[in-house]
Amino acid sequence: MDSGKAPLLLCFLLYTAGVFTGLTESADVLDAYTKTDGAWILTSMKIHYIVRSVQECAVKCNTETSFTCRSFMYIEKDQDCITIPANSKIEPILRRRSITLYEKIVYLLECVIGIGTDYRGTKSKTKSGTLCQRWESTFPHKPNITPRSHPKADLESNFCRNPDGDKGGPWCYTTDPAKRWENCDIQDCTEECMHCSGENYRGKISTTESGLTCQRWDSQKPHNHGYMPSVFPEKYLEENYCRNPDGEPKPWCFTESPAKRWEFCSVSRCTSPPPTIVPQLNCTTGDGNTYRGTVSVTESGKTCQSWASQLPHKHSRTPDNYPCKGLDQNYCRNPDNERKPWCYTTDPETRWEYCNVESCGNEPRPDEPVIAPNEDCYEDNGSSYRGVMTETISGKKCQAWASMEPHSHVKTPQNFPTADLRRNLCRNPDGDRAPWCYTTDPSVRWEYCRIERCGSTTVSLTPPPALKPVVPPTLLTQSVPSEFADCKTGSGISYRGSVSKTVAGVTCQAWSASTPHLSSFTPQAHPDKGLDSNKCRNPDGDVNGPWCYTTDPNKKWDYCQIPECALDTEYLKCGQPAVKPRRCFGRIVGGCVSKPHSWPWQISLRDRFGVHFCGGTLIDAQWVLTAAHCLEASRRPSFYKVYMGTHTEAATESSKQIRDVEKIVLEPTGKDIALLKLDRPAVLNEKVSTACLPDKDYIVPSGTECYVTGWGDTKGTGGEGVLKETGFPVIENKVCNRPAYLNNRVKDHEMCAGNIEGGSDSCQGDSGGPLVCFSQNTFILQGVTSWGLGCANAMKPGVYARVSKFIDWIEKETKG
Repeated sequence: MDSGKAPLLLCFLLYTAGVFTGLTESADVLDAYTKTDGAWILTSMKIHYIVRSVQECAVKCNTETSFTCRSFMYIEKDQDCITIPANSKIEPILRRRSITLYEKIVYLLECVIGIGTDYRGTKSKTKSGTLCQRWESTFPHKPNITPRSHPKADLESNFCRNPDGDKGGPWCYTTDPAKRWENCDIQDCTEECMHCSGENYRGKISTTESGLTCQRWDSQKPHNHGYMPSVFPEKYLEENYCRNPDGEPKPWCFTESPAKRWEFCSVSRCTSPPPTIVPQLNCTTGDGNTYRGTVSVTESGKTCQSWASQLPHKHSRTPDNYPCKGLDQNYCRNPDNERKPWCYTTDPETRWEYCNVESCGNEPRPDEPVIAPNEDCYEDNGSSYRGVMTETISGKKCQAWASMEPHSHVKTPQNFPTADLRRNLCRNPDGDRAPWCYTTDPSVRWEYCRIERCGSTTVSLTPPPALKPVVPPTLLTQSVPSEFADCKTGSGISYRGSVSKTVAGVTCQAWSASTPHLSSFTPQAHPDKGLDSNKCRNPDGDVNGPWCYTTDPNKKWDYCQIPECALDTEYLKCGQPAVKPRRCFGRIVGGCVSKPHSWPWQISLRDRFGVHFCGGTLIDAQWVLTAAHCLEASRRPSFYKVYMGTHTEAATESSKQIRDVEKIVLEPTGKDIALLKLDRPAVLNEKVSTACLPDKDYIVPSGTECYVTGWGDTKGTGGEGVLKETGFPVIENKVCNRPAYLNNRVKDHEMCAGNIEGGSDSCQGDSGGPLVCFSQNTFILQGVTSWGLGCANAMKPGVYARVSKFIDWIEKETKG
């Protein structure tokens, strides 16, 4: 191949793979690599270098002569560079703090450009399915093309290659004595096709079947939606390309036509074989998507309908639409990312039900309700932590333990049956220093979770992003320590104190110095990190706190001993209750009694006789948000009373505050949302405080963890007379409006939340109450309980007024 064409070919490879754009003549050397924080590949073959930057480490990998360098690992604090011949397709990735893995993209691609002379993937079977012979082997065939004769062709292992420019593409010598060599069946990088139902389609088709242009995924116009690229990085929702983030039969997109919300795209099926799975025949792990057994009866004993049949229920979960899901006969399967295997039933009155398929080992079933114990912190190293945190210290969403996307791993419920690896809950299965999880960000393998150690007095004073606290500042009593004090809050990222010695008493090296240690953290490189003099700082967000390079030639860096800042008075903020909620993924209808005063913004709307009939949410010391249908047009404000600070419906607590309603403000266009102005402000304290409002027009991402609270009807399931809670995920309006669910009844100013199979819902008496969603360690009021088709019915999730659509109106009325 003409060496002058190599850079252009690499450009084209990366561009068509959809993982790289914008390469120019002055591009960074790192553009040819994909980055994963917290990842480590254990291999005996490696070379260490001390470098000044990560770019210099990439150059070392590019010029490595001892082996074919596919990846390198870089430790920024130590400026340690480790080049290796392996990557994530060859060796498993392990967790390790403070290290970043960089993999050459060209070695991760499993497709070819042209005749594939630059193919460096790991396919090792021919078109007929014959295993390739190793290139250095002489059995069963003595080759005339060897690693020694073609040193630049990367003839390693038995991977398909094209060292001689064969027009048929990559090939190999075979292990079949009767067939010396054969071409391999490798997809063309330029071919726009999909395997299975296109869950992993990464092509660039951006028009629908009818020719409509796709709406960008990062846009909310003309259609609001809950599939944001920043929230679902593992779904690769790039530009306006067709994707399949929600288990549809094939890729789709929202359209730029206001009259057509979404539509499927025309993506053909690939001719190359789809990814293989290891079928589970007798039991399931995780959500059971690899179950291929023969159970064909539902949990209630109903016989399953054949997947190929449209009687008695019409559906799109057919073998043709889901060719990789094993939809054989009427066996229970999970083709669309439900909690566990299910099937349509032969009962015309019951469309579908879950199946009772045994779990492998003793791991918890994915559908078991999660009820957090009373502790809101972890003891020792957190191995016994059983709380419900699902966010990392940087606010990233945790990956489900049973999932292998975006990160493949061995920390599964089956391998760690006593570690309670349910859903995507933070846990510590391997005895690390604190609870952690894999993240849903492909570039960050894992992080510790946002959980305090029991006994810690640390309170994070960094406000979460995108929140609108509406409580007047004078009502928030806090004493925020000076950033220049010699104490730290949290991990001390904002610490600007004067400590300049390590825990061992060694004087710190100046950040601008280069002796005795080279440093990549300099005042010039990080001007906003406070790297003045030799003071301890935390420029890289180390969870253990501030540190520094030392003046000891034998100890490059160490942590500093800096105490936690103590708060002088109680720190109150919207959406952060003093009593942390249980966060029960159970039921109001069938569910969970709340911890007293753990939802301090919940109010009880009553008549003048003190009889509860609706809920509401305190959003300001003098304002409550509720549902318009709770209020009768003929009633004056004086008819209503608002009770706050209570846990029981009887309202006998000494913390009770009662206010009359001074003013009722109905939403002017008739939407089911209303404001109540209290006759005087509430006294905000540990038992009465406000929920945060969302940003204007913010759309809650699909699957977000949300909670409904209330004193409503429990259908005889217990807990009557006390505040109850239930947790469930948000359901994207696109899904909620499917014909089998709410059939286009849900409008843009509304949102759905609940479990599709039912059993978890708000009910009569909960109307007007809050739907709060957990994000960045804060509860944000995203919905007002509005309506539903029954209570906790299957395929009929609850509908809530979408608060973000009314922010302008709320601010106008409350500030006016």
